[in-house]
Amino acid sequence: MIERYVVDLQEVDEMQVAVVGGKGAHLGGLSRIEGIRVPAGFCVTTDAFRRILAAAPSMGDQLDRLARLDPDDRDALRTLSAEIRRTIGGIDVPDDLAAAITRALARSGEQAAYAVRSSATAEDLPTASFAGQQDTYLNVVGPTSILRHVSRCWASLFTERAVTYRQRNGVDHRTVHMAVVVQQMVFPHASGILFTADPVTGNRKVATVDAGFGLGEALVSGLVNPDVFKVRHGEVVAKTIAAKQRAVHALPTGGTQEVAIDPQRQEQPALTDAQAVRLVQLGRRIEAHFGRPQDIEWCLVDDGFQIVQSRPITTLFPVPVPETGDQENHVYVSVGHQQMMTDPMKPLGLSMWQLTAMVPMHAAAGRLFVDVTGRLSSPASRAALLDVMGKGDPLIRDALETVLDRDDFVPLLPDAPDASPVGPPPGGAPTPTATDPAVITELIERSQASIAALERDIRTKTGPALFDFLLEAFKEHKRVLSDPLNFQAIMAGMEATWWLNDKLREWLGEKNAADTLTLSAPDNVTSEMGLALLDVADVIRPRPEVVAFLRGVEDEGFLDELAKLTGGAEARDAIEAYLDRYGMRCAGEIDITRPRWRERPSTLVPVILDNVRNFEPGAAERHFEQGRQKALKKEQEVLSRLRELPDGDQKADETKRMIDQVRAFVGYREYPKYGIVSRTFLYKQALLEEAGRLVQADVLREREDIFCLTFQELHDVVRSHQVDEQLIQGRKEAFRSYHALTPPRVLTSDGEAVSGAYRRDDAPAGALIGVPVSAGTIEGRARVILDMAQADLEAGDILVTTFTDPSWSPLFVGIAGLVTEVGGLMTHGAVIAREYGLPAVVGVEQATRLIRDGQRIRVHGTEGYVEILP
Repeated sequence: MIERYVVDLQEVDEMQVAVVGGKGAHLGGLSRIEGIRVPAGFCVTTDAFRRILAAAPSMGDQLDRLARLDPDDRDALRTLSAEIRRTIGGIDVPDDLAAAITRALARSGEQAAYAVRSSATAEDLPTASFAGQQDTYLNVVGPTSILRHVSRCWASLFTERAVTYRQRNGVDHRTVHMAVVVQQMVFPHASGILFTADPVTGNRKVATVDAGFGLGEALVSGLVNPDVFKVRHGEVVAKTIAAKQRAVHALPTGGTQEVAIDPQRQEQPALTDAQAVRLVQLGRRIEAHFGRPQDIEWCLVDDGFQIVQSRPITTLFPVPVPETGDQENHVYVSVGHQQMMTDPMKPLGLSMWQLTAMVPMHAAAGRLFVDVTGRLSSPASRAALLDVMGKGDPLIRDALETVLDRDDFVPLLPDAPDASPVGPPPGGAPTPTATDPAVITELIERSQASIAALERDIRTKTGPALFDFLLEAFKEHKRVLSDPLNFQAIMAGMEATWWLNDKLREWLGEKNAADTLTLSAPDNVTSEMGLALLDVADVIRPRPEVVAFLRGVEDEGFLDELAKLTGGAEARDAIEAYLDRYGMRCAGEIDITRPRWRERPSTLVPVILDNVRNFEPGAAERHFEQGRQKALKKEQEVLSRLRELPDGDQKADETKRMIDQVRAFVGYREYPKYGIVSRTFLYKQALLEEAGRLVQADVLREREDIFCLTFQELHDVVRSHQVDEQLIQGRKEAFRSYHALTPPRVLTSDGEAVSGAYRRDDAPAGALIGVPVSAGTIEGRARVILDMAQADLEAGDILVTTFTDPSWSPLFVGIAGLVTEVGGLMTHGAVIAREYGLPAVVGVEQATRLIRDGQRIRVHGTEGYVEILP
């Protein structure tokens, strides 16, 4: 292959990232768009960079050492990256390479001024912009100086900032190469940045223009605050004109300098409204060319705009695409915030949840959303939807109301269809039959029978027949969930909870009285799961050899090794029995691709060891009985106080009936999810067995590759024995990028992420506001834990985490309080916190960032806020 060291920008397009880097490819693409002016120039290609690296024998060892470093080891990264930069900087540019660059300069004028700009192959890409990670040099004059700055750009691939960014984003340093863009300098009257979508709200219909005088470096470096123009539908809808005291100008001899702006000019706008609108029109043309919102650097020269860079905005959350493909307004609500799992899901997980869900769901960035536009458009269903959302998560309700306050976005239509409901199908108010506790036994038996039939029948199915069977199994899955009796039983517990809280506050002035009245309620499979792990600890505690062995567990084969120890067989049998009942669970369990406890039992080991250390034998039984006695005592106290009121006997009788109802039914709230996850694990085991056959047939490289395919795509692969490897690799890269995106609670079809607010003023200054879900006040050490497998808890600790689905409940028995970023009154973490009597506040925005691990905090579970203590 003939190496080519220099290529003119006019010869480049956006498909040539490997040759000219992301910035160079985008500039080449820009230069081909009609009406878009790009300063002339050329690219020093990645072939030149590779030749430079090949001249440094030590580079291979340095890159190996770099790959092994922890991205959080700042000192080591700083030292090694500086060493690599010195190595590159010490390499002389070969004569033929220098000559190629000099010849390109001669075509435009050797003594002209140039911008010398880094252009890495992992820069300005759709999933990671890497903006500002490498260097740019302005107003460079003369071949010698340009060669020196080209060398600096090569070295800037290994700045500490760039290296850390790649490490954190999973980018192999050896796969990234550096090209250099050399462009003629422009000397603008004004310059700045255009975002073709609002970078704060995500609204795709609102463009934001930041503008200042002189070169754009003044804005990029933060030297001045910019003028800001918001443009929508061809007009400026908002603007802020800043006092721009300084600017950066080019020096005649090369380089730049800061200059003071005449006081009379400082508050003059850098652009007129007409210029801002014209710039946005150019931006829309660029956006259309690249197919996604862009972050564009521009210069205004003689009343004409020149574009010096365009990169995708990688921080925007994608907008779900409606099945109808219409251009109407839509409002989407996050499923993850209701299911306590806001992490991204892989394609198989998304498609399986969509196929078994009771309502249509739309995927975006690995998350699921429900389109609630139809419900919001109908007067009959709008209020009901807001009420349900408010009980689940007040921030979702507030976000929806924020959208509805814009009268034209979702107008009320008298005859609007009641489309896309959220939550369980309507089953009506609980009937007398539905409030008979015997219903719970019947429902559990029905579920168990259905799961047993699935387990029996799925074993015989392979190949395309397995997928036909699963499609029928999904119908049974939905039939079980849509059973009106199932919904009525859930509502019987929830409505009794709401009734008790409302009435006892009205009659007795008690807040959240149901929290105590529901302690140790029967038939709660999730709270039983936490207590059962205490029983496992009881088996292990008196066996010191087993305890010592478990402290060193590092892989998933430990159960077989355990049986070889003294007392190990009993310990293994206790863990196996636990896994037989609960092994289908895991963190993020709505995603079928997540490893289950049965597949990764080591996840439970830290929790078991915490239980061994922190509890005495018999703790599970004592814990349950203490909760039951507290609930009974609270019941007696409440009824006694009620009888002293006017119409007290009637109030007491009504309350007693509701207490009996809530204790009989509230525990069942957790059972349908247990049934769903039990079925899902059987689906997963069958699909992984099929994947194993595909690996043996050399169709797939590894079993887990099926996680990157949708259910239908996997069905097609099984039928055809052909798979698109590039599709799988692309899905893996996209999934990694999704972790950097925070899913909004509410998202509009304009791309606007609406967060909602609590709008409260009853908490102390500086307190973190949330939803009160389990009464009481507790003070203790905050343990910020993002991965259950990393738990290391002491008695009295307060768990602070992003979300808690049922798999986290084994940790609840050993903590004193709970704070989460996501959740509402009836989400799983809240239900189990009440069951265990833990003061809890959920829905605390950015709790894991605002609260440091080890800080002392005070959780006000009755009032709904958290104080960080000095």
